Amino acid sequence: MAAAARAGATMRAMPLYKEQGVVLRAAKLGEADKIVTVMTQGSGKVRAVAKGIRKTTSRFGARLEPTTHVSLMLYRGRGALDTVSQAEIISPFLPIRRDLGLLAAAETMLEATDKVAEEHERNVRLFVLLLGGLRALEAVPPDPAAVAESFLLKLLSLSGFHPSLTACAECGRPDPGLFSAGQGGAVCPGCAAPDAEPVSTGALALLSVLGGSGFAEAGALAPEPAVRREARRLLFGFAEYHLERRMKSLPLLVRGSPPLARTCPTSIRSACRSTSPS
Repeated sequence: MAAAARAGATMRAMPLYKEQGVVLRAAKLGEADKIVTVMTQGSGKVRAVAKGIRKTTSRFGARLEPTTHVSLMLYRGRGALDTVSQAEIISPFLPIRRDLGLLAAAETMLEATDKVAEEHERNVRLFVLLLGGLRALEAVPPDPAAVAESFLLKLLSLSGFHPSLTACAECGRPDPGLFSAGQGGAVCPGCAAPDAEPVSTGALALLSVLGGSGFAEAGALAPEPAVRREARRLLFGFAEYHLERRMKSLPLLVRGSPPLARTCPTSIRSACRSTSPS
Protein backbone atom coordinates (compact mmCIF):
# COMPACT_ATOMS: atom_id res chain seq x y z
CA MET A 1 0.00 0.00 0.00
CA ALA A 2 2.80 2.38 0.89
CA ALA A 3 4.56 1.67 -2.42
CA ALA A 4 1.36 2.27 -4.34
CA ALA A 5 0.81 5.54 -2.51
CA ARG A 6 4.34 6.68 -3.30
CA ALA A 7 3.87 5.74 -6.98
CA GLY A 8 0.61 7.69 -7.09
CA ALA A 9 2.22 10.73 -5.50
CA THR A 10 5.10 10.58 -8.00
CA MET A 11 2.66 10.37 -10.93
CA ARG A 12 0.69 13.37 -9.68
CA ALA A 13 3.91 15.36 -9.46
CA MET A 14 4.59 14.86 -13.17
CA PRO A 15 3.14 17.38 -15.64
CA LEU A 16 -0.17 16.18 -17.09
CA TYR A 17 -1.15 17.06 -20.66
CA LYS A 18 -3.89 16.22 -23.14
CA GLU A 19 -3.37 15.31 -26.79
CA GLN A 20 -5.05 13.66 -29.72
CA GLY A 21 -3.10 11.42 -32.04
CA VAL A 22 -2.83 8.34 -34.21
CA VAL A 23 -1.22 5.23 -32.75
CA LEU A 24 1.74 4.27 -34.94
CA ARG A 25 2.88 1.11 -33.19
CA ALA A 26 2.86 -0.77 -29.91
CA ALA A 27 5.45 -3.04 -28.28
CA LYS A 28 5.23 -5.30 -25.24
CA LEU A 29 6.89 -4.17 -22.04
CA GLY A 30 7.25 -6.59 -19.15
CA GLU A 31 4.35 -8.90 -18.36
CA ALA A 32 1.40 -6.52 -18.67
CA ASP A 33 2.46 -3.17 -20.12
CA LYS A 34 3.02 -1.79 -23.61
CA ILE A 35 5.02 1.05 -25.08
CA VAL A 36 2.86 2.90 -27.60
CA THR A 37 4.16 5.35 -30.17
CA VAL A 38 1.65 8.03 -31.11
CA MET A 39 1.81 10.80 -33.71
CA THR A 40 0.07 13.63 -31.90
CA GLN A 41 -1.31 16.88 -33.23
CA GLY A 42 0.48 19.24 -30.89
CA SER A 43 3.43 17.37 -29.39
CA GLY A 44 4.81 15.47 -32.36
CA LYS A 45 5.74 11.84 -31.88
CA VAL A 46 5.23 10.62 -28.33
CA ARG A 47 6.39 7.32 -26.82
CA ALA A 48 4.48 6.38 -23.71
CA VAL A 49 3.88 3.45 -21.38
CA ALA A 50 0.33 2.09 -21.11
CA LYS A 51 0.43 0.25 -17.79
CA GLY A 52 -1.54 -2.98 -17.45
CA ILE A 53 -2.90 -2.75 -21.00
CA ARG A 54 -2.34 -6.45 -21.65
CA LYS A 55 -4.42 -7.53 -18.66
CA THR A 56 -8.00 -8.64 -19.33
CA THR A 57 -9.14 -6.06 -16.78
CA SER A 58 -7.29 -3.17 -18.44
CA ARG A 59 -9.25 0.06 -18.66
CA PHE A 60 -7.60 0.77 -22.03
CA GLY A 61 -8.98 -2.32 -23.80
CA ALA A 62 -8.20 -2.11 -27.52
CA ARG A 63 -8.06 1.67 -27.57
CA LEU A 64 -4.33 1.86 -28.26
CA GLU A 65 -4.04 -0.38 -31.31
CA PRO A 66 -2.10 0.92 -34.36
CA THR A 67 -4.15 3.10 -36.80
CA THR A 68 -6.55 4.19 -34.02
CA HIS A 69 -7.23 7.92 -33.68
CA VAL A 70 -7.36 8.60 -29.94
CA SER A 71 -7.71 11.32 -27.35
CA LEU A 72 -5.14 10.91 -24.59
CA MET A 73 -4.25 12.16 -21.14
CA LEU A 74 -0.55 11.67 -20.48
CA TYR A 75 1.96 12.32 -17.73
CA ARG A 76 5.24 13.80 -18.91
CA GLY A 77 8.06 11.42 -18.02
CA ARG A 78 11.46 12.37 -16.70
CA GLY A 79 13.13 10.13 -19.28
CA ALA A 80 12.24 9.12 -22.83
CA LEU A 81 8.85 7.66 -21.98
CA ASP A 82 5.65 9.38 -20.91
CA THR A 83 2.76 7.51 -19.27
CA VAL A 84 -0.76 7.14 -20.61
CA SER A 85 -3.35 8.00 -17.98
CA GLN A 86 -6.54 7.94 -20.09
CA ALA A 87 -7.39 6.97 -23.67
CA GLU A 88 -10.61 7.47 -25.57
CA ILE A 89 -11.23 6.47 -29.19
CA ILE A 90 -12.04 9.25 -31.63
CA SER A 91 -12.07 6.97 -34.67
CA PRO A 92 -11.20 3.24 -34.72
CA PHE A 93 -10.92 3.04 -38.53
CA LEU A 94 -12.48 -0.41 -38.37
CA PRO A 95 -12.70 -0.99 -42.17
CA ILE A 96 -8.90 -0.76 -42.34
CA ARG A 97 -8.44 -3.59 -39.84
CA ARG A 98 -10.81 -5.89 -41.73
CA ASP A 99 -9.06 -5.82 -45.12
CA LEU A 100 -5.50 -6.90 -45.94
CA GLY A 101 -5.03 -4.34 -48.72
CA LEU A 102 -6.24 -1.46 -46.56
CA LEU A 103 -4.17 -2.62 -43.59
CA ALA A 104 -1.02 -2.94 -45.72
CA ALA A 105 -1.53 0.61 -47.02
CA ALA A 106 -2.11 1.92 -43.51
CA GLU A 107 1.01 0.16 -42.21
CA THR A 108 3.07 1.90 -44.89
CA MET A 109 1.71 5.27 -43.78
CA LEU A 110 2.34 4.54 -40.10
CA GLU A 111 5.88 3.29 -40.68
CA ALA A 112 6.84 6.23 -42.89
CA THR A 113 5.41 8.70 -40.36
CA ASP A 114 7.30 6.99 -37.54
CA LYS A 115 10.56 7.29 -39.48
CA VAL A 116 10.33 11.02 -40.21
CA ALA A 117 8.58 12.35 -37.09
CA GLU A 118 10.71 13.67 -34.23
CA GLU A 119 9.82 12.99 -30.62
CA HIS A 120 8.04 15.90 -28.93
CA GLU A 121 8.56 18.09 -31.99
CA ARG A 122 5.28 19.63 -33.18
CA ASN A 123 4.45 18.79 -36.81
CA VAL A 124 0.79 19.56 -37.45
CA ARG A 125 1.10 19.18 -41.23
CA LEU A 126 2.40 15.63 -40.88
CA PHE A 127 -0.35 14.74 -38.42
CA VAL A 128 -3.03 16.14 -40.73
CA LEU A 129 -1.50 14.29 -43.70
CA LEU A 130 -1.56 10.97 -41.83
CA LEU A 131 -5.11 11.47 -40.61
CA GLY A 132 -6.24 12.37 -44.13
CA GLY A 133 -4.60 9.25 -45.54
CA LEU A 134 -6.30 6.99 -43.01
CA ARG A 135 -9.68 8.60 -43.66
CA ALA A 136 -9.19 7.97 -47.39
CA LEU A 137 -8.49 4.31 -46.66
CA GLU A 138 -11.55 4.10 -44.41
CA ALA A 139 -13.62 5.01 -47.49
CA VAL A 140 -12.34 1.76 -49.10
CA PRO A 141 -10.80 3.09 -52.35
CA PRO A 142 -10.44 0.75 -55.36
CA ASP A 143 -6.63 0.77 -54.98
CA PRO A 144 -5.49 1.30 -51.38
CA ALA A 145 -1.82 0.87 -52.34
CA ALA A 146 -2.04 3.90 -54.63
CA VAL A 147 -3.31 5.94 -51.68
CA ALA A 148 -0.27 4.84 -49.67
CA GLU A 149 2.04 5.70 -52.59
CA SER A 150 0.42 9.14 -52.86
CA PHE A 151 0.98 9.51 -49.12
CA LEU A 152 4.67 8.62 -49.47
CA LEU A 153 5.19 11.25 -52.15
CA LYS A 154 3.41 13.90 -50.07
CA LEU A 155 5.41 12.93 -46.98
CA LEU A 156 8.67 13.16 -48.93
CA SER A 157 7.68 16.61 -50.18
CA LEU A 158 6.77 17.70 -46.67
CA SER A 159 10.18 16.50 -45.48
CA GLY A 160 12.03 18.40 -48.22
CA PHE A 161 12.73 15.40 -50.47
CA HIS A 162 10.22 15.82 -53.29
CA PRO A 163 11.59 14.03 -56.36
CA SER A 164 12.10 16.00 -59.56
CA LEU A 165 9.71 14.45 -62.08
CA THR A 166 9.29 16.89 -64.96
CA ALA A 167 12.83 18.21 -65.48
CA CYS A 168 16.42 17.33 -64.69
CA ALA A 169 17.08 17.71 -60.98
CA GLU A 170 20.55 19.09 -61.73
CA CYS A 171 20.15 21.49 -64.67
CA GLY A 172 16.38 21.79 -65.24
CA ARG A 173 16.43 20.35 -68.75
CA PRO A 174 13.00 18.97 -69.79
CA ASP A 175 12.45 15.33 -70.84
CA PRO A 176 15.32 14.03 -68.68
CA GLY A 177 15.05 10.30 -69.53
CA LEU A 178 16.98 8.94 -66.51
CA PHE A 179 16.32 8.63 -62.77
CA SER A 180 18.66 8.71 -59.78
CA ALA A 181 17.46 8.68 -56.18
CA GLY A 182 20.77 10.12 -55.01
CA GLN A 183 20.50 13.07 -57.39
CA GLY A 184 16.94 13.91 -56.43
CA GLY A 185 14.88 12.19 -59.14
CA ALA A 186 14.84 12.61 -62.91
CA VAL A 187 18.11 13.63 -64.57
CA CYS A 188 19.30 14.21 -68.11
CA PRO A 189 22.10 12.15 -69.73
CA GLY A 190 24.56 15.02 -69.35
CA CYS A 191 24.08 15.27 -65.59
CA ALA A 192 23.39 11.64 -64.74
CA ALA A 193 25.54 9.78 -62.21
CA PRO A 194 26.69 6.23 -63.05
CA ASP A 195 23.85 4.72 -60.99
CA ALA A 196 21.10 6.55 -62.92
CA GLU A 197 18.67 4.26 -64.73
CA PRO A 198 16.37 4.78 -67.73
CA VAL A 199 12.85 5.92 -66.90
CA SER A 200 9.74 6.16 -69.04
CA THR A 201 7.75 9.36 -69.36
CA GLY A 202 4.69 7.39 -68.31
CA ALA A 203 6.20 6.40 -64.96
CA LEU A 204 7.28 9.98 -64.25
CA ALA A 205 3.84 11.25 -65.19
CA LEU A 206 2.14 8.71 -62.94
CA LEU A 207 4.33 9.67 -59.97
CA SER A 208 3.55 13.32 -60.65
CA VAL A 209 -0.19 12.58 -60.63
CA LEU A 210 0.07 10.52 -57.43
CA GLY A 211 1.99 13.26 -55.68
CA GLY A 212 -0.23 16.11 -56.85
CA SER A 213 -3.68 14.57 -56.59
CA GLY A 214 -5.92 14.07 -53.59
CA PHE A 215 -6.04 10.70 -51.89
CA ALA A 216 -9.45 9.80 -53.33
CA GLU A 217 -8.29 10.54 -56.87
CA ALA A 218 -5.07 8.56 -56.34
CA GLY A 219 -7.02 5.56 -55.11
CA ALA A 220 -9.18 5.55 -58.23
CA LEU A 221 -6.36 5.62 -60.81
CA ALA A 222 -6.00 2.68 -63.20
CA PRO A 223 -2.55 2.89 -64.80
CA GLU A 224 -1.13 0.37 -67.20
CA PRO A 225 0.54 -2.51 -65.32
CA ALA A 226 4.05 -1.91 -66.68
CA VAL A 227 3.90 1.79 -65.85
CA ARG A 228 2.62 1.08 -62.35
CA ARG A 229 5.38 -1.44 -61.61
CA GLU A 230 8.07 0.93 -62.85
CA ALA A 231 6.72 3.93 -60.95
CA ARG A 232 6.34 1.88 -57.76
CA ARG A 233 9.92 0.58 -57.97
CA LEU A 234 11.29 4.09 -58.44
CA LEU A 235 9.19 5.50 -55.60
CA PHE A 236 10.13 2.78 -53.13
CA GLY A 237 13.82 3.12 -53.92
CA PHE A 238 13.65 6.90 -53.66
CA ALA A 239 11.78 6.76 -50.34
CA GLU A 240 14.15 4.29 -48.72
CA TYR A 241 17.18 6.23 -49.96
CA HIS A 242 16.02 9.52 -48.46
CA LEU A 243 14.55 8.00 -45.30
CA GLU A 244 17.92 6.24 -44.92
CA ARG A 245 16.46 2.88 -43.95
CA ARG A 246 14.53 -0.07 -45.29
CA MET A 247 10.76 -0.03 -44.94
CA LYS A 248 9.39 -3.38 -43.78
CA SER A 249 5.85 -2.55 -44.88
CA LEU A 250 6.57 -2.11 -48.60
CA PRO A 251 6.64 -5.83 -49.57
CA LEU A 252 3.33 -6.27 -47.75
CA LEU A 253 1.93 -3.28 -49.62
CA VAL A 254 2.75 -4.93 -52.96
CA ARG A 255 1.25 -8.28 -51.90
CA GLY A 256 -1.90 -6.59 -50.64
CA SER A 257 -2.48 -4.63 -53.85
CA PRO A 258 -5.45 -5.48 -56.10
CA PRO A 259 -4.69 -6.87 -59.58
CA LEU A 260 -3.25 -4.14 -61.77
CA ALA A 261 -5.82 -2.64 -64.12
CA ARG A 262 -5.34 -2.79 -67.87
CA THR A 263 -7.38 0.29 -68.67
CA CYS A 264 -6.92 3.92 -67.83
CA PRO A 265 -9.53 6.68 -67.44
CA THR A 266 -9.43 9.21 -70.27
CA SER A 267 -8.90 12.07 -67.83
CA ILE A 268 -5.49 10.75 -66.75
CA ARG A 269 -4.46 8.76 -69.83
CA SER A 270 -1.36 10.90 -70.37
CA ALA A 271 -0.13 9.83 -66.95
CA CYS A 272 -0.84 6.16 -67.57
CA ARG A 273 0.61 5.72 -71.04
CA SER A 274 3.91 3.86 -71.04
CA THR A 275 6.61 5.41 -73.18
CA SER A 276 9.95 3.64 -73.16
CA PRO A 277 13.00 5.90 -73.29
CA SER A 278 15.18 5.70 -76.34
